[in-house]
Amino acid sequence: MLEIGFAKPVLPTSGAVVLLIAEEERPGGLWQQADAATGGAISRALSAAEFKGGKGKTCTVLGPGGDLTRVVAVGLGKRSDLNPRILQDAGGAAAGALAREAIASIAADGLSATQAAEVAFGATLNAYRFDRYRTKEKPQDKPKLAALSVLTGDPSGAADAWQPLAGAANGVFLTRDLVSEPANVLNPAEMADRCRQLKALGVKVEVLGPQEMRALGFGALLGVAQGSVNEPRVVVMRWDNGGAARPVAFIGKGVTFDTGGISIKPAGGMEDMKWDMAGAGAVVGLMAALAGRKARVNAVGVVGLVENMPSGSAQRPGDVVKSYSGQTIEVINTDAEGRLVLADVIWYCQQKFDPQFMVDLATLTGAIIISLGHEHAGLFSNDDALAEKLLAAGKETGEKLWRMPLDEAYDKQIKSEIADMKNIGGRPAGSVTAAQFIQRFVNDKPWAHLDIAGMAWSSKDAPTVPKGATAFGVRLLDRLVAAYYET
Repeated sequence: MLEIGFAKPVLPTSGAVVLLIAEEERPGGLWQQADAATGGAISRALSAAEFKGGKGKTCTVLGPGGDLTRVVAVGLGKRSDLNPRILQDAGGAAAGALAREAIASIAADGLSATQAAEVAFGATLNAYRFDRYRTKEKPQDKPKLAALSVLTGDPSGAADAWQPLAGAANGVFLTRDLVSEPANVLNPAEMADRCRQLKALGVKVEVLGPQEMRALGFGALLGVAQGSVNEPRVVVMRWDNGGAARPVAFIGKGVTFDTGGISIKPAGGMEDMKWDMAGAGAVVGLMAALAGRKARVNAVGVVGLVENMPSGSAQRPGDVVKSYSGQTIEVINTDAEGRLVLADVIWYCQQKFDPQFMVDLATLTGAIIISLGHEHAGLFSNDDALAEKLLAAGKETGEKLWRMPLDEAYDKQIKSEIADMKNIGGRPAGSVTAAQFIQRFVNDKPWAHLDIAGMAWSSKDAPTVPKGATAFGVRLLDRLVAAYYET
């Protein structure tokens, strides 16, 4: 993770510096000092580029004078409109522009301590890189930026504000690492082992193996796993720092690789199915974030980890399984496996922990991508108050949600002729019927289902989300907890 430091606003004599500039403001502070030190080169360059501090705009001045290698102006927009998301994006843009620099600073002298910490958070999120398996990359192609100094009038205040954000960043990076790993490395047992590492943060971790799950009656989950030589796991993570309050609960689908089973997927793009565990990855990262910032809450995270493979022992289309709830399911399509995993894990979570609410995350349906593209995750909920809180947290963090319908009218699509239900309802409203299926394992507990299939992986860079695994859901749910559920 990028090393962040905070210092008094003194103009650096070498390296690169980022100037955060609000829209249409006259130069002052370090901006004015830097311009004077370079003989007006900065103001001339910004004028030539017609840079006026607009939100998201950048302008780079190379070799402006003295020993400074570059000066990067990053626009904040109107100062009256500043919020954490804008500041984080500015920090991310700054880190992206500084990637080739060994020594760099961000001039945040016009911002409060809390705002300076948000800039540092954005820069840190941008600097993530998964390069564990690169062995021949040329040194000149590697990012050089390892440390960043944020210059602010209140360094100690900014450092205090930074500590919980650093914990959240660690959770985001953990999720990105998990989702980026290839499936030959990250199978259910290996992912369970990585969950155990959260014990170092004070998280209680319990792992259920196949024997325990058979004894409990996890027939839906075990049916998905039976075709793979890699045996399933269920991991229960608990962070207890909220006194006597009932816990809040987060549940994740963790299919470490999804071939579709006997209902096998087309070969093209199947390599992407290593990240069919992104929902579980987000829950693991969230638990790390909550523990890392010492959140004043009781939280439980439960993830069902399986591999969905075709083999002589694999589940067949037409099989009937009995879930942990006692309800029976006719498996029409073995590629609709995530909802089977969630069925058992959700029922287990509510029966064992009686949480205030449950939120599940899953890369569940391609249908949600057809509906919402890669801009919003689908939100389904049986509770309006919980849904509104999630929508608000999504807007604040930039992890956007769009509420989708739940209605009894869709239930007829998953009616089975021989069991309590079938696991698919056909092509119409595929993401909705999947949510209707999951809801049958919720009872009357406040619950939300986030279908993140279009948001788990990005093919393009954004200021705080480099191309690749996004860790969608970690910041969203961390914000939900911080805003509404801490004691």
